[in-house]
Amino acid sequence: MQVLIVKTSSMGDVLHTLPALTDACDAIPGIRFDWVVEEGFAQIPGWHTSVNRVIPVAIRRWRKAWFSSAVTEERHAFHKQIQSVQYDAVIDAQGLLKSAALVTRLARGPRHGMDWRSAREPLACLFYQHRHTIARQQHAVERTRELFAKSLNYEKPHHQGDYAIAQHFQTQTVRDTEQYIVCLHATTRDDKHWPELRWLEFIQLMRGTGCKIKLPWGAEHERLRAEKLAQGNPHVEVLPKLSLEEVAKVLAGACAVVSVDTGLSHLTAALDRPNITLFGPTDPALIGGYGKNQHQIISKTREMADISASQVLRTLWELHLPFFVKP
Repeated sequence: MQVLIVKTSSMGDVLHTLPALTDACDAIPGIRFDWVVEEGFAQIPGWHTSVNRVIPVAIRRWRKAWFSSAVTEERHAFHKQIQSVQYDAVIDAQGLLKSAALVTRLARGPRHGMDWRSAREPLACLFYQHRHTIARQQHAVERTRELFAKSLNYEKPHHQGDYAIAQHFQTQTVRDTEQYIVCLHATTRDDKHWPELRWLEFIQLMRGTGCKIKLPWGAEHERLRAEKLAQGNPHVEVLPKLSLEEVAKVLAGACAVVSVDTGLSHLTAALDRPNITLFGPTDPALIGGYGKNQHQIISKTREMADISASQVLRTLWELHLPFFVKP
């Protein structure tokens, strides 16, 4: 059975789709997937062993110059690629009008998606031949698992979903002789940031634990923040510019991760690493860390500054990490 998945972005949403693939593989022997995904996240689907072909799309970039000759050529090449296979099922797990109109409707095969009451953008359902009611008040992972089960006609499993990508990195990640944690300090929204002062307090508290800290970054302003946090702290390492696959290897080798609400926090969950995620204005109930060893600290005031460094350190103690020396 050959299935096309349309789940283009964002990083967390793409990762949240992986457990549904694992369910389908368990229920339907021999099933294989192609996956349409935004070019920036094109590495992720291939980490799952059931994905045969990754089809990058660049809607975010194309919108800036939709009718330019270069973009027109890219769009035609994408259309040809997506229409080259007759699929047994096409599942639009994005639930947005743009994904349905610009991607899903082009694919050859029975098109499945959420119905008017379930989709994030109700008009998207006009492009599906099979519309499914999916309960809203459940985690995003569970919504996608339910959509796949109804689209492919099997019973959704009752156990926790399995991303099934941790083993991809376990086979190629060599654990450092030194123990380290990763601090994911970067996120897109200002109100989701843990203030630099709090990070510095936490870094100082970590001095006596015998544990190194690694700071990844993506954009230049994030590198500058990481450099500032590391200044005068020999136990803190600012990592070089890394690809998503390289960041995943660092996370897979970590003993624990401390993160704000960001896509890399979901990647940590998918890799089954112990993870403490700090939440302020966002609600983790439906989109928080999903998986093994996931822990949350939620600000009672919804202000990130009201989460203290000592709270984070206490939560690390409670993980009973074997290397951790209580300062």
